[in-house]
Amino acid sequence: MAKIDTIDVGDFPLLLAPMEDVSDPPFRALCKEQGADVVYTEFISSEGLIRDAAKSTMKLDIYEKERPVGIQIFGANLESMLRSVEIVEASGPDMIDINFGCPVKKVVSKGAGAGILKDIDLMVSLTEAMVKHTKLPITVKTRLGWDHDSIKIVEVSERLQDVGCKAIAIHGRTRAQMYKGEADWKPIAEVKNNARMHIPVFGNGDVDSPEKAVQMRDDYGLDGAMIGRASIGYPWFFKEVKHFFKTGEHLPPPSMQDRLDAARRHLEMAIDWKGEKLGVFETRRHYTNYFKGIPNFKEYRMRMVTSDDSADVFAAFDAVEEDFANYSFA
Repeated sequence: MAKIDTIDVGDFPLLLAPMEDVSDPPFRALCKEQGADVVYTEFISSEGLIRDAAKSTMKLDIYEKERPVGIQIFGANLESMLRSVEIVEASGPDMIDINFGCPVKKVVSKGAGAGILKDIDLMVSLTEAMVKHTKLPITVKTRLGWDHDSIKIVEVSERLQDVGCKAIAIHGRTRAQMYKGEADWKPIAEVKNNARMHIPVFGNGDVDSPEKAVQMRDDYGLDGAMIGRASIGYPWFFKEVKHFFKTGEHLPPPSMQDRLDAARRHLEMAIDWKGEKLGVFETRRHYTNYFKGIPNFKEYRMRMVTSDDSADVFAAFDAVEEDFANYSFA
């Protein structure tokens, strides 16, 4: 059983990765229902939190049914990060995760996210200060290194553990790779197999099939898998992986009705949480995967992803239900 501090997260847990404009409360709820063991919020700017920026503070919303849930923050300024910890604590998460892995230029240019991989001493000292500033478990999500020539993830992980980090999730790419090429899990396995490591080591990157999850568990010996892109518009991925773990067989794909029910609920919850405009806009990215691989579907998809009116999106769902009633994904 993997434990994050005192939190039992199960045998080879599946974690929903923190993803900007994706892992919000509506989507986390759907993933939790389908078997995600741990979920994380979208990453939240520490500077935004201490300025009380509406977009940042809204991301602090968490719900009892999500637990265990982690709130992820990013930043490079020590004072801002410590003040943001105090704000995050008030929301009552089970853990606080530090983002040391986001490769996006606007984050990296401020020395935050993967930008801090250029300054490992700062990365370690910032983590240590945050550990001392809260009673909540501090976890870290990071990458292998800044680029191929600066991969020191075994040493970095040791140092983070030594200052009190309770778990580490590692994406198997460098910042220079962004999301290109294949994720390399071998260095993550080296972290796990280091005799000095005793905290959970979770793998991230390219876990896009049940077979890949089994490989991460059995061939690389990691403590769990953090799922990102494979879950977007497809919360059933967690359930499918767990079924494969137990039986070695694939579950039948969700039916058209399953997908429509999930898409409707997703949009309804998003509107309830964010309001009409943002709810409609930020749910669009999921529809491609909800309805992937259906022939002659472009007209319906375009209605879903271009309309600013939720009534029209719901009408598109109704049209799909009528016109594709007998469609099978098998």
